Amino acid sequence: MNKTTHSPRFELLTIGDELLLGLTANGHLTFIGAELGARGVQLHRNITITDDAEDIADQFRESWSRSDVVLVTGGLGPTCDDRTREAVAVVLGQKLLFDPRIEQHILERFALFGRKMTTNNLKQAYRFERGEVLANANGTAPGLWVEQDGKVLCMMPGPPNELRPMFTEQVLPRLAKLGLVLETEAYVQLRTAGIGESMLETKLQPIFDRVGSNLGIAFCAHSGHVDCRLSSPGGQMSLAELGAVADECARLLGDDFVTLGGDSLAKVCADLLRSQEKRLAVAETATGGLLSNAFTDICGASKFFSGGCVCYSNDSKMQLLDVPECLLLQHGAVSAESAVAMATGAAEKLGADYALAITGFAGPCGGTNENPVGTIFVALHAPHGVWSRKLSYPGPRTTVKQRAVNAALDWLRRELVRASKGAAMPQNHQNVMQ
Repeated sequence: MNKTTHSPRFELLTIGDELLLGLTANGHLTFIGAELGARGVQLHRNITITDDAEDIADQFRESWSRSDVVLVTGGLGPTCDDRTREAVAVVLGQKLLFDPRIEQHILERFALFGRKMTTNNLKQAYRFERGEVLANANGTAPGLWVEQDGKVLCMMPGPPNELRPMFTEQVLPRLAKLGLVLETEAYVQLRTAGIGESMLETKLQPIFDRVGSNLGIAFCAHSGHVDCRLSSPGGQMSLAELGAVADECARLLGDDFVTLGGDSLAKVCADLLRSQEKRLAVAETATGGLLSNAFTDICGASKFFSGGCVCYSNDSKMQLLDVPECLLLQHGAVSAESAVAMATGAAEKLGADYALAITGFAGPCGGTNENPVGTIFVALHAPHGVWSRKLSYPGPRTTVKQRAVNAALDWLRRELVRASKGAAMPQNHQNVMQ
């Protein structure tokens, strides 16, 4: 394999009827595109193909003829609709050889789960005669690697829990060794919250203007936060110089700056809680456990997370969180008062220093004239007090829920940052509309 002297062309082929039928989201494009982008490479094209062998062969032939690297996902399993390996072998002009080492891995994988291997699984034990095998620690189908005609082919299994570690731990290092991607990340990312994309650009523009045209700038807005990536497309600026610009931007942004890199709001909050030796509890209605899940997705959550309650009915709020019945009757379950009582109850019942509570109308049903669909109340209980905020997030139910979670996380983050600096909580949070 010779290193390319030009910008290498990468194409991604995602294979599977389930993708085209909309039964499975194409998360491979999002993941692989982001991983390559971080290493200075942009995918030129992603094509999603049916499980038909002729379709796979036709598209692979076209992509192989014009690309330096072709990445293929899916169709390596044991069933009759897994045809990728065989179709690609024909185009490459390579035989498929049975590999006893792969067979042994499959047998050991089945034994691990106390299951008997069926004979169709042996279909996965074939590899290209002039190729290499990428070990799959999380499944039975190995990845396949071929260097031929000055090009690279990498085939990976479809399940994300198998593909993602294979890509980061094996594929990227191989590509880097061949000079097809950078050894380290190609940009510095600032993660921000509480500031919109256009305002973020406006606020940072004086810094960008001073640095000049050698600086590459890209914004990416998510639900609840905005990322700003700083790079040097021409290579004139080192990673250290980019880091210095990022640090200056962070200082200018103040509390709107979350972190350098890609850590989630929940991860940032978790790190702050750990460093301050504090514990958190949550209480939820509208978000249905989404807030708790944001924290339990983090390894070692028990060190800072006491637990959470999903309390939809008024009875559950009274029984689990000691929310007074008279408060619910007077103000309703969707109110600032209810949110405050839920947060206070969660902190007291679960022995936490901090507590977050979310209640509201996520839609599409529900709502009142005073609090229409999309109205969310968030409460924060801290060692020195408890406050509530009223938020308005019109949109689909899933969007309302995620934005409510991110708003709660960002509020907690800001308070924990203030606490780390010994600053007091601003006293203007009651019924703030954002």
